[in-house]
Amino acid sequence: MIVKTPTKFFLVSGSSDGFSLLNAFDGALLVSGVGDTNLVRMSSILPPGCTEINPRPAALPQGALVPVAYASLTSEAPGEIISAAVAIGIPEDPNLAGLIMEYSARAEENIVLEQVKKMAEKGMELRKRPIKKIMAISATYRVVDIGAVFAGVVLWD
Repeated sequence: MIVKTPTKFFLVSGSSDGFSLLNAFDGALLVSGVGDTNLVRMSSILPPGCTEINPRPAALPQGALVPVAYASLTSEAPGEIISAAVAIGIPEDPNLAGLIMEYSARAEENIVLEQVKKMAEKGMELRKRPIKKIMAISATYRVVDIGAVFAGVVLWD
């Protein structure tokens, strides 16, 4: 095996305004606590038996390769509301994989949160895995000049 399967996870979110779309996104990463790492975007499976780190690590090693499933959105429309959210379906059976869903939209936070939780529920139903719980985190932002939102599930060991 080239990469060790993570055994822990934590949720992060942030929002920011910036000089450019990329600067705004970078600011949202910094606010969320993962801005000085190399994010490795992954598909949406929580490894079996993975447990939440609470509280999450105060600081991740700078430059670390960090697997993350995330939703993000940027906007150059001042006054626009943007939101991003992730949800995790945790199965009742700890020997089965959980499911992470990501969603972002030009909408209020409650709309995005409701949608991503429903997506996690439906994904677990598709897998025929009874749900122990649904966890979610979100970020919302009213754009000042150029804005970004970010929400993610970080896998860690």
